[in-house]
Amino acid sequence: MDRVTIANTSTSTSERLHQAEMPRFGLGVYLMGEPGECKSSVLHALKQGYRLIDTAMAYGNEDEVGQAIRESGIPREDIFVVTKLRQPHANSHEETLQRCQQSLENLGLDYMDLYLIHAPPKDLNARASVWQGMEECLSNGWTRSIGVSNYGAHHLDAMLSYATVMPSVNQIEINPWLQRPALRAATEGIGAKVMAYSPLARGHKLTDPGISKIAVSLGCTPAQAAIKWCFDAGAITIPKSNKPNRISENLDSLKFDLSGTEEEFAALEESYVSGWDPTSEP
Repeated sequence: MDRVTIANTSTSTSERLHQAEMPRFGLGVYLMGEPGECKSSVLHALKQGYRLIDTAMAYGNEDEVGQAIRESGIPREDIFVVTKLRQPHANSHEETLQRCQQSLENLGLDYMDLYLIHAPPKDLNARASVWQGMEECLSNGWTRSIGVSNYGAHHLDAMLSYATVMPSVNQIEINPWLQRPALRAATEGIGAKVMAYSPLARGHKLTDPGISKIAVSLGCTPAQAAIKWCFDAGAITIPKSNKPNRISENLDSLKFDLSGTEEEFAALEESYVSGWDPTSEP
């Protein structure tokens, strides 16, 4: 499994701190709320070779992610766990610390590998203190790295005024119908890696004639073509599925060579947001 080095870049020295090796492909577990659903999905993914699991307190399944990790028999250090501070909980330095501890208790783990702010705090005046809380979680060893999710370029730029270290990752919706070159460039410009959620646009576009034509030419499914496009764009990619065959099929996406389809993929761009879009909030 390909890995990439993530780091939190110092705003004073530009030094890359708290470096960690992160798998470039993983399983997202959004909307896995039925009892046992998330646990069985994570166990199957780990058996197939996945080593990155992306959860969040908002998903209500951190406990099952932790159970699956323990039951898998795979050494903890070989699995990269991402979870997130809920936007409604992103209110203060102190609450950030409390919620991080709560996530660790839910997971049943001593540390997480990456802790993200799920979306920019609604209270603009709280953004500095929340990030400073994230920095304390990092210095306390509760997480190996800290980052953000759903941050627009203006949010990232504003962080330069209050952050000691910048995010290592910005997790945003990216897919062939929402390619976001400017936001990807802004993310990379602060020393962070782009992480792509909803690489299938929540399934909304899988019958699109354009992606279907590309898939036929490649000998893969439309879903596999979309996932591989995200991966080849340089994003850490986390398709969500609770179906064992789809979890395996998604991993097989990485085998396909998209050479020669660049123009066809470029033509799919339509700035289509399949879910929420906090990147455009003030």
